[in-house]
Amino acid sequence: MSLKLLFGFHAVSVRLKVAPKSIRELHVDATRRDQRMKQFLAKAEEAGLRVIDSDDDKLQKLAGTHRHQGVVARVEAIQQSNSLDDLLDSLTEPALLLVLDGVTDPHNLGACLRVADGAGAHAVIAPKDHAVGINATVAKVASGAAETVPYFMVTNLARTLTELKERDIWIIGTSDDAPHSLYEGRDFKGPVALVLGAEGSGMRQLTRKHCDELVSIPMMGGVSSLNVSVASGVCLYEARRQRLA
Repeated sequence: MSLKLLFGFHAVSVRLKVAPKSIRELHVDATRRDQRMKQFLAKAEEAGLRVIDSDDDKLQKLAGTHRHQGVVARVEAIQQSNSLDDLLDSLTEPALLLVLDGVTDPHNLGACLRVADGAGAHAVIAPKDHAVGINATVAKVASGAAETVPYFMVTNLARTLTELKERDIWIIGTSDDAPHSLYEGRDFKGPVALVLGAEGSGMRQLTRKHCDELVSIPMMGGVSSLNVSVASGVCLYEARRQRLA
């Protein structure tokens, strides 16, 4: 079984919490013994993990970056739902999905996954040919959410949106030129998929055509748009706010 890398306190700590037995190797900076590291090592010891003391050079080579925070783990992949259909069939509440069209920057994807986890989205969906996959950078930025939020890369996004509609999931796209804002009477309590495109280019035209409606995020200042992860947070938390009301 091939192993993948996780690095940084957040990403490795979440794996340590949800699936400690999947951690095959745990490397830490032997020179770092501050309070944060001591707490982390105590959790690793509690889980019965053997810790490998390493130096900064080795950690940097393992992680491929100097931003490892002194913690690098080699882990087995966690088995998630085999398919989007399986996940949707298992839900006990109306679906809340985030669809990303054209988000190819790993930092943006990681931040979107973190927001999706926080807002309680059931999954993030992206097209295989127009997106970034889960890698160590995504996992680091996601602060553990890459381990908890199902991420489905689909072959044909337009067809997937059509299949979601067949399940009575309302497809809401975001666009600067939408006739109504996110806050103008839209009901997010039912099954919904929120579609966002990359900052600047936005959704592709075919994706846009498959949306049931378009909404905009009000921009009250001098800037014309938000980063896709911030926009995802605004939309997902409006849906969560309504569901909690």
